[in-house]
Amino acid sequence: MRDTNNTREGERNGSSKLQPQEAPMSLKLIDSCLRLSVIPLSVATISLTVTIHQSNPDYGNLDYNSIMGLKYMVGVSAICGIYALFSTISSWVTCLVSKAWLFFVPDQVLAYLMTTSVAGATEIVYLLNKGDKTVTWSEVCSSYPHFCLKLTIALGLHVFVLFSFLFLSVISAYRAFSVFDPPCDSQTNGNA
Repeated sequence: MRDTNNTREGERNGSSKLQPQEAPMSLKLIDSCLRLSVIPLSVATISLTVTIHQSNPDYGNLDYNSIMGLKYMVGVSAICGIYALFSTISSWVTCLVSKAWLFFVPDQVLAYLMTTSVAGATEIVYLLNKGDKTVTWSEVCSSYPHFCLKLTIALGLHVFVLFSFLFLSVISAYRAFSVFDPPCDSQTNGNA
């Protein structure tokens, strides 16, 4: 009887030791999939945005070079796509995986850059669709419907990249800070 109890305890201890090893691997897989998904989404955003142009006989040509916020969106998308490629490759390099801060800081910075880029592009799409009567900007999408449609699709893809980086920043924060013990309770320290 005693041997079976010890064996069962050993099995329980052995199985509990396996669970923490499985969790980081699944987290690493999610991390890699998110990073890999950023690459085609960024390329698609850049491709759609750069190729947007439409002419109107009454108002002239409209392309992405006409709007500075779209250049910013393309630049941020390029940076995110390149970083996602390099970070995916380096996340499987053993000596860099142990350095969680190498992923945490850029993930945080790019999440903030993506937030500002999406906010700016959303404002542009809103102004193109609705205009702003207080400053006498008329809506443009009735004159340039193809431009507005492609820009809205590019913005949607850009939003998916933003959500990917938000999740990546949470994962990298977990990896960076999970190596530390939680802070002690101040009441517990006072009693000791």
